[in-house]
Amino acid sequence: MESGLSFSAADLAQTRFAVSPMWEVVTSFRLLREAAEPPLHRRWAAQVRPRIVRAGLDRGRLAELIPARGYLADFLNPTPYGPFPSLERELDAIRRTPQEQVGRDLDLLSTSRRDLDLDRLADEIETYWELALAPYWARIRSLLEADVFHRARQVAEHGSARVLGELHETVRWDDGTLHLVRRACALTRDQAGSGLLLIPSAFAWPRVLTRSVAPDPPQLAYPARGIGNLWEPRTTSTATDAVAAVLGRSRTLLLAELDTPASTTHLAASAGLSAAAVSQHLMALKHAGLVTAHRSGRSVLYARTAVADALLCPQMETL
Repeated sequence: MESGLSFSAADLAQTRFAVSPMWEVVTSFRLLREAAEPPLHRRWAAQVRPRIVRAGLDRGRLAELIPARGYLADFLNPTPYGPFPSLERELDAIRRTPQEQVGRDLDLLSTSRRDLDLDRLADEIETYWELALAPYWARIRSLLEADVFHRARQVAEHGSARVLGELHETVRWDDGTLHLVRRACALTRDQAGSGLLLIPSAFAWPRVLTRSVAPDPPQLAYPARGIGNLWEPRTTSTATDAVAAVLGRSRTLLLAELDTPASTTHLAASAGLSAAAVSQHLMALKHAGLVTAHRSGRSVLYARTAVADALLCPQMETL
C-alpha cells in the first residue's frame, strides 16, 4: 500500500524537525514488547526489560495503549512545542487531551478500558522514563540532536526535497508529494493539518511511524542516523589517562565504568572500591555535572552526562 502527502509552498515552509521524548517512550516501549531481542538495542533491552517487568509496566496502561503491532494511541504523541521539548511539557499536553480524542483512540484500539485517568497514565510514563530512558538520555539525545543538525545543514545546502527523499527507504519525494510505501496506514493531507513534523528516533528502526490527527500537523518519526553505534563503548585509554590527571584515577575509573548506567553496588564490585568510597566519588561527580542519578526500584542507577561523554570520548565524530 502507498499513500501520498501533498505539499504546497506553505506546507514546505512549515516543515520542521523536533526531538520528542514521548516518541522515544512509545517506540522503545513497543520494542520491548517484541518476543525476539532487538539486534540494535540488545544491550539496552537486556538491562531495561527486567526493570520494566519488576515494576509491572508490562501489564499496565501503557501496555494497553501501545500494542506490539498495529495502531497505537495517537494522543501519546502530542505536537512537540519547539525543537527540543521536555518530557514534562509533553506530559502536560497528554494530561490536557480532550476526552473525545481519548475515546476515539480507545475505540481504534478495541480496548475495554473506558475509565482512563490521564494523570495516572502520566505518572506511569514518568516511571517508565526513569527506568528505561532517563539513565541513557544524554547518549540518546546526543544522537537525535546530531541527526537534526545534520539534516538542517542538508536542507540549507540542497533543499527540503532532497532531505525528504533521503529519510528512509519507504519514503519517496516526487513532484510535490511525499510518498510512503509498504504501509498499512495511509498518510494524506485531508487527515491532518498543514506542514510536517519530522522526528528522528533511536527506537523506530527499521520502520517509520506516523501520526495524523487534524488539525495538528502530521508527524513522521524515522530512524536517526548512527543508531548502529548508539550502544557501543565509547571510552578510550588515551582520553581516560588525560582525564585521570585532572579528576584522579578512582573517579575516572567510575566514569569509564558508567559507559552503561550502573548502581553503587555494581560499581564497587567492578572497580574494586568500597561502596562508601564509590558513593563519595559519585556525589562529587554528580555535583560537578558529570553523572546523574535515577531511581530504579530500591536502587539508584548512575549515568554519565553528555559533558562526561565529551571528556572521555573527544575523538567521537559528529554523526
